[in-house]
Amino acid sequence: MKNLKQKFEDKIHDSRSRVSNLVHDYGDKIIGEISLRQIFSGMRGMLSMVTETSKLDPNEGIRFRGYSIPEIQDLLPRANNSNQPLPEGMFYLMLIGELPNEKDVALISKELEARSSVPDYVYSVINNLPKEMHPMTQFSIAILSLRNNSEFSKAYQKGIGKKDYWDSTFEDALNLIAKLPYIASYIYRRNYHNEDYIKPLKNVDWSENFAHMLGFSNSEFKDLIRLYMTIHSDHEGGNVSAHTSHLVGSALSDAYLSFSAGMNGLAGPLHGLANQEVVKWLLQMQKELGGGLPEREKIAEYVQNTLDSGKVIPGFGHAVLRKTDPRYTAQREFALKYLPDDELFLLVSRVFEVVPPILEATGKVKNPWPNVDAHSGILLLKYGMREYDFFTVLFGVSRSLGIMSQLIWSRALGMPIERPGSTTTDILLKKFSN
Repeated sequence: MKNLKQKFEDKIHDSRSRVSNLVHDYGDKIIGEISLRQIFSGMRGMLSMVTETSKLDPNEGIRFRGYSIPEIQDLLPRANNSNQPLPEGMFYLMLIGELPNEKDVALISKELEARSSVPDYVYSVINNLPKEMHPMTQFSIAILSLRNNSEFSKAYQKGIGKKDYWDSTFEDALNLIAKLPYIASYIYRRNYHNEDYIKPLKNVDWSENFAHMLGFSNSEFKDLIRLYMTIHSDHEGGNVSAHTSHLVGSALSDAYLSFSAGMNGLAGPLHGLANQEVVKWLLQMQKELGGGLPEREKIAEYVQNTLDSGKVIPGFGHAVLRKTDPRYTAQREFALKYLPDDELFLLVSRVFEVVPPILEATGKVKNPWPNVDAHSGILLLKYGMREYDFFTVLFGVSRSLGIMSQLIWSRALGMPIERPGSTTTDILLKKFSN
């Protein structure tokens, strides 16, 4: 039976030919237009890169290699006695482009376990950081320190040919994915549990071991981590973390430099840190409204006051989506099954009812519906992970699956350094005012 690397190598030749033929035959075709407004709006919606792993449709939501989240939950292999797909299967799907079977996923779990050892110096680096430093900063620094053992950097220094860049990048990618749960759980136990570290398990899946090292043995929490790692794994290539990693990687920076850069983008409150901001906002609202489950009218008033003060409602809206985020829906279904009467879940549900009409009434919001961040933190709180400034680290561990798949494919296809052009406001004024 072929291993994951051999299966990926089998895909390279046909994929290179397909891209080469596409560019040769249609390279001069125009695929879209760019408006002045887009230039001044964060390049919103500009079609400017190719990402094979997933595609975000404004009306359908995210599709991984063509499969929706409900389809993913139904088709990917699961752990024994689990009703959630294994993230290893998502990685296989994004990398190979085909649905894996149980043996494929089991091999990846074993492969990650075999690569999981973290050098002692990385832990020393973390131990020398202030505990009050945000966990995402510690996470990014730890990732950077791993690059001392980058296989790609070693191969590049030896003069490896361009067509073989993917090989050592594959090694770095798998090594990085394998080590991230160890680094993340170490930061968590160091910061919040008096450095009471937990040894890893053997012969279990990637998520179960991660949950165990964080300090959670509840089977529902293990399934929650499997769900979390799966649905957060990728969101096409244009989001800040994926695009940053792609940009840095296009300069032939190794996987560690690329991924650390992406995590610095994920740490922004308009991206991954939003899951932390949602929890802070919900808890603050609950406190100011007297605790418990506030009435809808009081929530509406609080939401309006938040907007009137010039602030946003965290967890609502999306740069691309024009409907409720399917990732939100997947988490809501989990909550309906396991904690339908939980007070914070009921609060999230009530906010879901109240906020969209208020946002729609402003006339300024194209998507008033909740996104993935509106729900994820509440589930983690329910199972005892109350340190919400750590939530984005979980997001980062998950996002490694997509970003590393993208990086391997970029190297396999020989994608060039990214270098868009820029202009000035004066030049544009002269162009359009004449």
